[in-house]
Amino acid sequence: MCTIFNDPPTLIQDLNITVKDVSLVFPPEKSHRKSMFLSNIDRVLNFPVETVHFFPSHSDLPPHAVADMLKRTLSELLVPYDFLAGRLRSNPETGRLEIDCNSAGIGFAVASSDYALDDIGDLVYPNPAFGQLVCKSVDCLEQENQPLCIVQVTSFKCGGFAMGLITSHVTFDGLSFKIFLDNLAALAAGKPLAVTPCNDRQLLAARSPPCVSFPHLELAKFHDSNPPVIDPSSEALDFKVFRLTSDDITNLKEKAKPSGGAHGDARITGFNVVTALIWHCKALSWDKPDPGRVSTLLYAVNIRPRLIPPLPRSYTGNAVLTAYARAKCKDIEEAPFAKLVELVTEGANRMTDEYARSAIDWGEIYQGFPDGEFLVSSWWKLGFDEVDYPWGRPRYSCPVVFQRKDIILLFPDIDDNNGVNVLVSLPSKEMSKFENLFRKYLP
Repeated sequence: MCTIFNDPPTLIQDLNITVKDVSLVFPPEKSHRKSMFLSNIDRVLNFPVETVHFFPSHSDLPPHAVADMLKRTLSELLVPYDFLAGRLRSNPETGRLEIDCNSAGIGFAVASSDYALDDIGDLVYPNPAFGQLVCKSVDCLEQENQPLCIVQVTSFKCGGFAMGLITSHVTFDGLSFKIFLDNLAALAAGKPLAVTPCNDRQLLAARSPPCVSFPHLELAKFHDSNPPVIDPSSEALDFKVFRLTSDDITNLKEKAKPSGGAHGDARITGFNVVTALIWHCKALSWDKPDPGRVSTLLYAVNIRPRLIPPLPRSYTGNAVLTAYARAKCKDIEEAPFAKLVELVTEGANRMTDEYARSAIDWGEIYQGFPDGEFLVSSWWKLGFDEVDYPWGRPRYSCPVVFQRKDIILLFPDIDDNNGVNVLVSLPSKEMSKFENLFRKYLP
């Protein structure tokens, strides 16, 4: 049965972190210096992503031994991932953002906490203090020379530890970051790469000349030359976690079956039903209801298998585009749940090879960004907690979250592989409406 955390658990706000050392890790040998082209998808995603991976104690590999092993392995990994040791720059001739693959290195920090891992509470519940487990910058370097990746190993009193990473989103999307972690685990264990990375970002270059052949209602032009990618609201926001069990999701799938037959059941995925439920609740929770208002839901779609020919699974860049579903609030309120699921499915089905190429070409002509009422960002099935390191699998892996009313996050559950946690930030009145609507859909 769905659990809604009406009051957050007691959260430790200061993990009492002591940073012992911050250094740079370089590839074993400097590679040939070159510039890496960044696609129009990469360029829009120029902001940091922070993830934390928690590990219980390991009898043969205490945290200091893991730190030494990680540092050696990261150096080795910077050969196939040479761009990760580079630096962002603007090409003086084209003005395009690119990576200068100059072997300048990545950051590496070693730290400790005064707490045991079990002391810091429910790992699933987002705790802003987890940001202390990520080293944000290398102080001895100027801002323009900051690494594209910094790894921090933080030991706990119990012998467990956290591995915190900050990476520029231009380097990886979620799928390619998972492969990076798989390769890190493989090399640390003395094995060959799990997957050889494909670093050719030209595979997602715009066509010449660019051809925008679809109306891209999910995209909007920038109104100024350099708008912030992340623009947190100044409103006071309530924050709640809605935990859906695998049984809850099964019930939603049953509710999503069209009346009069089971045609199209293949489209009734866990993601689609959870996203349709969120859309219903978010669209109808506005403080000032307007039945005629059009609500636009955004969500990411992996385009690797949708292109012709398909992109390699090993493609390291950002190969996700924003799909959308739109409807008037009146229709969202009155439509059967199956119809909402169908609209979510249609948004993903719209992402054909030609549509994706058109969206990339749109980015070549205009400076713009995804635009909608809100975005569902899913970390649910990325599998970060399935990576098998020499020191074991993570107890839990998660991003360091921030409160945004226009972004709703999906996280995996720590105990139920098919369950999901829905993280919502809304003003108090809207949150009350959202919760009431959410409850109505579940037994």
